[in-house]
Order: sequence, then C-alpha cells, then structure tokens
Amino acid sequence: MTKPRETDLYRPIKALLERQGYEVKGEVGAVDVMGLRDGDDPVIVELKVGFSLALYHQALARLAVTDAVYIAVPRPKGRMAKRILNDNTAMCRRLGLGLITVRPDGFAEVLCDPGSYRPRRSPMRKARLLREFQRLQGDPNDGGATRHGIVTGYRQDALRCAAYLVEFGPSRGRDVAAGTGVQVATRLMADNHYGWFERVEKGVYAITHAGRQGLVDWAYSWDPARL
Repeated sequence: MTKPRETDLYRPIKALLERQGYEVKGEVGAVDVMGLRDGDDPVIVELKVGFSLALYHQALARLAVTDAVYIAVPRPKGRMAKRILNDNTAMCRRLGLGLITVRPDGFAEVLCDPGSYRPRRSPMRKARLLREFQRLQGDPNDGGATRHGIVTGYRQDALRCAAYLVEFGPSRGRDVAAGTGVQVATRLMADNHYGWFERVEKGVYAITHAGRQGLVDWAYSWDPARL
C-alpha cells in the first residue's frame, strides 16, 4: 500500500465542505484548502500526511485570518492509533483548532470543531499532586538525581527503609516505621516494588543487594562505608 499524499486528502475534504454548502478551492495563497459560504467566515483546512509541530504552527498562523481553522491528516492505523487520535484531538481543542481525519476509502470525519476551550479542573488530580509534593523531601530530581530514574516520594520512603536496614540489620516492619517515619514501611517492604527487600521471617525484613545498590545509585545521605 502506497503512503498517502497531501493531494489524496483534498478531494474528501472538498466533498465534505461542499456537502455543507461551501464553495471550495485548493491552494489559495498559502492555504491548502479554503471554503466560502454566504454570511460565514472562511473555513481553512491545512493538509498534512501526519501530525507534526510544523502542522500546528501552520494552522495557528491561519487563526489570524479566521476562527474556522482545521487540520486534516490520514486516519492513523496500528496499535497506537487510538491514543494518537485522543492526544491530538485534545491538543486541537486546547488550541482552538478543528481536526479532520481521512480514511483510505476517502471517508472524511470531523473529530472536533474549532472553538474556545476551557479544561475541566480535576480536584482529585490536584490533590494527588499536592500530596506527592509534600511527600518529596527536598528537591531530589535536580542534576544527577535522575540518572537511574525519577525520585518519587515512594522511592524516598523505600530508600529510608533501606538505609534503616543497613544500619540495624533485619528488622520488624513496625520498628522500621518508627525509626524512619514511614508509616507504611511494612506494606512497602512486603510489596517490594524495587526488589530491595526480602522477608526473613514473619514481619521481619532485610535489605537485598539491589537495595544496597539503590542507596548508592540515588546518592542517599548515608555513609557509603556501611554499605
């Protein structure tokens, strides 16, 4: 199957607009497709064979002419197609652009129309971010802190538990919680998300070699000689 070209998109887009009463012409000045209808602002459609930053820049420049600006691309295929469409539909809405996709059979579908956009606030997401902000000690993701991955509040809790076990040896979960301030220490070590802990008997955990390496990798404030 040959790769679609911008010219393959023109006929389906032209037919779509003509069904809505527009007179349509292609390559009008710097515009790929332009439609006119009595009493309405011009409709402009920019054609590309795929989503790109250049396409969005081009479409945004057309907003100086009219509010009715669309981008049109071949409909994506494959495993990531749904996510690509969802992400770019959301992007178009935020930018005030419309989005049209064209299938290989020539069917043109409008996924969103141009218009002002006000994102809905999510108190749950906001609360989750605030909790993570408060949980993080200091600013651990500056400079080399991300060499082995992002330091999250959860990882910092795991590092505190690991450091405690290095100093005191195999310990009961409640003792680790009391000594580190990590109230969920027992659950954290039992889940063992990073492979840093091992249960040596009921309720008692020890640090693994991976846990000792984690303390080194994330430059935890601990005496390296004890590792």
